[in-house]
Amino acid sequence: MADDSEFITKLISFGLSEKEAQLYFHLLKYGPKPSSLLAKSLKTYREDVYCTLNVLIDKGMVNPSLESPTVYTAVELDIALGSAVKKHEIELREMERRKQERRELSQQQRFRPSDKSATYKIFKNVRDIMAVSIATVNSLEEEFWGALMGSLQ
Repeated sequence: MADDSEFITKLISFGLSEKEAQLYFHLLKYGPKPSSLLAKSLKTYREDVYCTLNVLIDKGMVNPSLESPTVYTAVELDIALGSAVKKHEIELREMERRKQERRELSQQQRFRPSDKSATYKIFKNVRDIMAVSIATVNSLEEEFWGALMGSLQ
């Protein structure tokens, strides 16, 4: 039983939900089954099983039969995981394409930072406040004396 839960945990870490991992594992371990028996074996509602099966079919991990009632079969593990990796690769390429489009758009727009942007500093203690205050007073004093000397000349 510990091996079962460890296997399910590994499937979850590969990107499956807990329900998906449990259902896929059940089909791998016990073979093809109709949804009604899957619901009974997994002690869950048939609607949950249908939803989970549809996700697994979309991921290429489960195949439905053409007979009635439909019997669901787990795809071989290597093929199923390879299919999942391929889907992620496609998603990653699409994200890279979108990123490049955004980069090109931003270059066309020639974004400029605003001249009126304000910056703020968060003081953590009195020493920080005093250091900034002294620097500000010194700067103002230099400007004052520079302006005064410039007006006298």
